[in-house]
Amino acid sequence: MAFLELLDALGDPPIHESTPDAVRTARKARWRPSGIEVGEIRDLDAGGVPARLYRPSERADLGLLVYLHGGGWVIGDLDSHDNVCRSIARDSGHAVLSLDYRLAPEHPYPAPLEDALTGTRWAHANATSLGCRADRVAIGGDSAGAGMAAVVAQLQVAPLVFQLLVYPVADCTQSLPSHIENEDGPFLTKAGMSWFIDHYLSGSHTTRADPRVSPLLASDEVVAATPPALVITADLDPLRDEGDAYARRLASLGVPTSHVRFGGMFHGFFSLADFLDDAKTANALAAAAVKAVFDR
Repeated sequence: MAFLELLDALGDPPIHESTPDAVRTARKARWRPSGIEVGEIRDLDAGGVPARLYRPSERADLGLLVYLHGGGWVIGDLDSHDNVCRSIARDSGHAVLSLDYRLAPEHPYPAPLEDALTGTRWAHANATSLGCRADRVAIGGDSAGAGMAAVVAQLQVAPLVFQLLVYPVADCTQSLPSHIENEDGPFLTKAGMSWFIDHYLSGSHTTRADPRVSPLLASDEVVAATPPALVITADLDPLRDEGDAYARRLASLGVPTSHVRFGGMFHGFFSLADFLDDAKTANALAAAAVKAVFDR
């Protein structure tokens, strides 16, 4: 794939051989602003959590998707996933609130999750003032953000009507076959995922098997009480099997669930709609699912 060849040509060292600051600096240097137009975009404070609101129109009855960016709890911010949030807001016709949660290792678990919970509670409590409906609030994210989104849904901190989970980190034990089948990537490797998890859990007293870290390991009762879901996974992703397993678990417990695995795609592709047709398709799929839920 030409895009992966381009990444290889950049010559970056493997993530697990780098420092968080070095990885963040390299990613930020390559960030480019999105050209997707959205009616209103503004930064705000979501109960102490920095956030960015995307409103596609002046309607006062929009649904609101709270979005948690990916980046292994270590990298990523409001800018890194600005293109994704713009795309979903524009194409769904509803609002998106992106949360800039604290990052590890400076702020390890549970700090990022606490920010996700705080921001979601705030979004529900303040939906009306944002021009949105309090009974039309959803949670979503990609990668580590999707894993936290699943946990937020499980903890029921606000009445949520939907969860969008894009290649979620669902089982931090890394025990499923795709961690071996795709251990060398592309893009995300098994060693790289271990690096992210170790930074996230540094200084904490929890384990990789804690359901607040690995939502796949939550009880049936907890998983069954979560809202309808769209789960998107990628074939060449170390996280493939845990995302697939979480989608199956949701469905088996009676949660209305759609699951789409993108063949030939790799971890991180969802953010690359400027380069990959499958990413455009996945973004459109996510936006359509959000629209369908909020337009009911």
